[in-house]
Order: sequence, then structure tokens, then C-alpha cells
Amino acid sequence: MTIREQLEERELEYLSPYAARSRESKGREKEETECDIRPVFQRDRDRILHCKAFRRLRQKTQVFLLPDGDHYRTRLTHTLEVSQNARTIAKALRLNEDLAEAIALGHDLGHTPFGHAGERALNKVYHFEHNVQSLRVVECLERHGRGLNLTWEVRDGILNHKTAGHPVTLEGCVVRLSDKIAYINHDIDDATRGGILTEDEIPKEIQRVLGASGKERLDTMVHDVIVNSMERPEIRMSGEVSQAMMDLRKFMFKNVYLNPKAKGEEMKAVHLVRQLFEYYAEHPEGMPEKYQSAIRAGKCEKEQIVCDFIAGMTDHYAVMKYGEIFVPQAWKN
Repeated sequence: MTIREQLEERELEYLSPYAARSRESKGREKEETECDIRPVFQRDRDRILHCKAFRRLRQKTQVFLLPDGDHYRTRLTHTLEVSQNARTIAKALRLNEDLAEAIALGHDLGHTPFGHAGERALNKVYHFEHNVQSLRVVECLERHGRGLNLTWEVRDGILNHKTAGHPVTLEGCVVRLSDKIAYINHDIDDATRGGILTEDEIPKEIQRVLGASGKERLDTMVHDVIVNSMERPEIRMSGEVSQAMMDLRKFMFKNVYLNPKAKGEEMKAVHLVRQLFEYYAEHPEGMPEKYQSAIRAGKCEKEQIVCDFIAGMTDHYAVMKYGEIFVPQAWKN
């Protein structure tokens, strides 16, 4: 018996009856020889961790555009915090930790530069959603167009991680909730660091339910999910904590996500992304050869391929390309 088979046997014995088991995966689009050490979801996690799109997340905006400081979150650190939340919850509920981690690490691979501002810009000129793009990254953009050939369960979790999504596995549901828990808490921390709000401004009723610090809120939310999902075929929060989290999210939209101090530069980012899209749609020869080849091959609409190129950019690369295209060389000097 291989190490992989031993691990699969251990899953059968230990995991919750509601957990996804590696041996029972619906499999990959292209059949592959099994690894003798790693079960399929662990193998998927490793593929995501080593792909180029994952590495680019370190220079993509989470909330603050190119912030002046080393301690603000990026899309990469957000992803790692989601992963940690998901692993903690999955382990406590005896769910498949490898599957939860793989979905968490892959959920934002298709995100644009400049966070949701970039996503809105592309959505205005061509129907674009970062969760759909994340799936496109793992299915057909990575590995020079071959994709990562991930299992069906990981791809389902990546596609359905947004609020309106309905993941089939409980592990996917864990990631969907872990994403919210992560961004609400770390965005408060970043906003406090940026002088946009203080902990004391958070409504007292929310503090009473969730806690008066980031540590307390995170502890409350994670514990609440675990306690209310134990031995159940669903992932849920208690009514009180769920309502407090939604109220906190509304508070964040009013005071941070729509705050001119935090978001005053966003229209510039939207304009930049839209201009890049319009330029490359008109001048596809300006894109790298692999994108030009995809257009010539007629694999999909030209506009989708332009979105592939722009969504894959980091903040810095997008600014650099904008400067090359639209700023006269003499002005740079």
C-alpha cells in the first residue's frame, strides 16, 4: 500500500461523514497517474501554491491602492489569512483540510490589479467576475494554456466562493465564509493603520457580540462557525453572530470601502484599467505573443483574451504599461 493509499484510508476512518474524501473525488478533466505520496486535494494545493498567478498576488491590491507602508494587506496576504481560517475550521469539524486549503489558495487567482476597482472597470467594458476568472486561470491559462488540471471539487469551490455562490462541498462552504471573516477583520486593521477609523468607532452592539479587538472578533467568528456546524451537513453561524457580522460589513462599506480617504484614488485606477482594455482591444499586437496566438486561433472572444492579459497584471505592471503607452517619453525624463 502506498503512502497516498494509507492517507486515504485514514480519511475514511477519521473524517466526518459530511467531509469530502480524496478517494471519492469526481476527478480531473484529464486523467492522470496518481501520486504515490499525495492524495488528490493535497496535490491540487501544491499546484496552486507553485503557479505563477499565485505569486503575482503579492503585488495586487486588497483594499488600499499602492499603500505607503509595509504592513498593509495585499491580495496574497488576504489569501493566506483565508486559508488559515479555513484550515482551522475544517480541522475542528473533521472536514478535508487539504481540500479547504486548496480552494482558499486558489479563490482569488483571477483577481485584477487594483482590487475590486479593477474588477469593476473590466466588468463595465466586458462581463468580468473575478471568481469566474480564477476558474479560467486554473483551467486554461496556467502552464502555457494547459491549465492545472485540478479536481472537480477544488474548481467548484473556487467558482462558488463569492457571497451568492453555493459550493457543493462543505469545505467550499467553509472557504466562502472564511473569506468574509478574513477581509472584514483585516480591513479594519488596515483602516485603523491608515487613520480612517478607530476601534472605538465600531458600534457598541457589534463590539458586544463580536468583541472589541481584531483578535476577539476573529476568535468569536471562528468559534461560532465551528460550534454551530458541528456534526451537521451545513456550515453556519448563529443568528446573533451572523447578524453582527453583516452589520459590521455594512459599517465597513459606509466608513471604509466608500470612504474618499481610502478610495479617493479608485477612479484613477478604474480609468487606467479601462484605457488599457480599450488600447489592447484595438492594438492586440501590443500584448505578448501567447495572447496574440490565442486571438488568431479563435479560442474565444478577443475581449476575453484582453481581459486575461489585464487581469493577470500586478498593480505595478499595470502602471508601467500605462506609462509606456500613454505617457510621452520626454515627460518621464
